[in-house]
Parts: sequence; C-alpha cells; structure tokens
Amino acid sequence: MTAVVPVHRAAVHEAAAHEVAAHATAAYGLPVRGLAVYDGSGVSGGLYSRVVGWADAAPHWLDRLVALWSLLGLGLFALLMLAAWWRARDGGPAVMARVLASAPVVLIAYVVNSGFKGVVEEVRPCAQLRVRDTLESCPGPGDWSFPSNHTVIAFAAAAALFLVDRRIGAVAAAAAVLMGASRVWVGVHYPHDVLVGAVVGVLVAVPLVLAAGRAGPLVAHARTGPLRPLLGAGAAAAVVGAGRPVGARRD
Repeated sequence: MTAVVPVHRAAVHEAAAHEVAAHATAAYGLPVRGLAVYDGSGVSGGLYSRVVGWADAAPHWLDRLVALWSLLGLGLFALLMLAAWWRARDGGPAVMARVLASAPVVLIAYVVNSGFKGVVEEVRPCAQLRVRDTLESCPGPGDWSFPSNHTVIAFAAAAALFLVDRRIGAVAAAAAVLMGASRVWVGVHYPHDVLVGAVVGVLVAVPLVLAAGRAGPLVAHARTGPLRPLLGAGAAAAVVGAGRPVGARRD
C-alpha cells in the first residue's frame, strides 16, 4: 500500500517543516535551502495525497494504463501534428506556416518552462511528502517539480494544433488534460504543477503560432517551387467547414 505522510498546510509549524527538510536531505540528497525556497505541499499537497490514494486503491489495469499513457502519451501529439500537416496541404499558406511552426513553438515552451523550474526549485511531492511506491519512480535530486514539463509540452501542442485545425486541436486538448492528470496520478507532480504548466504552455504557444501565420507569403512562394510536394497545392480545393484547417480560404 502507498504510504503518505500527512500534508503540510499553509499554516504548518516551522518545526515540522524543518523535520521534513532534514529527512529529504538525508534520503534524497536534497539541500535544505531548496525546501526552504519552495515547499509545494502547502499549495495542493492535500489534493495530491487524495489522488495518490485513489491510484493506490484503483484496479491494477487502470494504474498500468495511466502509467503507460504518462510515459508514452506525448508521442500522440507528434502524430497529431503530422495529421495537421497533411490536412494543411490543402489549406491556406498561413495555416501551413502555423503547422510548420508548431514543433519549434513546443520546444520553446519547454525551454521557457525549464527556466521556471530552475528558479523555483520545487521538490517533487513524492520526495517532500515521503510517498512510497508511486506508479512512476520519484525523480532524483535536482529534477524539480514546478511546473510540469509534460503538461507544458502537451498544452503547447494542443494550443498550436487548435489554431491550425479545430477538430485535431480538440482531440489534442482532451489528450493534454489526460496527460496533466496522469502526472499527478503517477505521483510525480502536485496538481498546481500541472495547472501552471497548462497555463505556461498555452501562453507561450498562442502568440508564437499566431505570429507564425504572418509567414504565409513565404509558404505561398515556396509552393511554386520544389517544396510543393511537401507544402501541398494550397487552398484551391479547401472549403471552410467543420474540421477544415482554421483560416482556409473559400473557393
């Protein structure tokens, strides 16, 4: 069974906080300074403990499914980007420009989020709260928790895809929510890590993808050359409607 130490509340006594810091230092090699900078258990530790308890009581097959999704699910977003690229071949040049920018934008979101992690240095909840037997191994020292990288990547990809193709974007958004939830279920993130990660992913992706649409004239020119097989014929056959690329022009 999973063992969870009672969560520290916002009004936790200083002595209790020092006791947890000392344990983490001894067991995980974590500096007390890092715990003093940011102990996320006072933000959403109670909800984290509840979710981990649900995971502990859940059927084995469900836990395995969630753990597998948490580990490999980001690959789905790459496949959705390929699907969006294929559909955008019949879309306007601005749509194709946004598709081509999607992967670099997700990478930028990841880099921005990594910067946040280094500034906040929030200890993983499985280390802070001494949770044993989480579905995913508790990351080691220096692998900070806030915000969740998986969630940032998933929501950045979903936001980018929604600005390209609303139907594919809706599928990606649902997958992003499941990805974020899975990171708490497997025990490696607090709920607030996931929530802030979603916000970071969207805030980084939306303006960059919209700005990428301004490169439409470059795509239109490239479609007249040797890149035409890659970029498609354009919007000549595209019709605005459900599931069509956002911004596709009418005949």
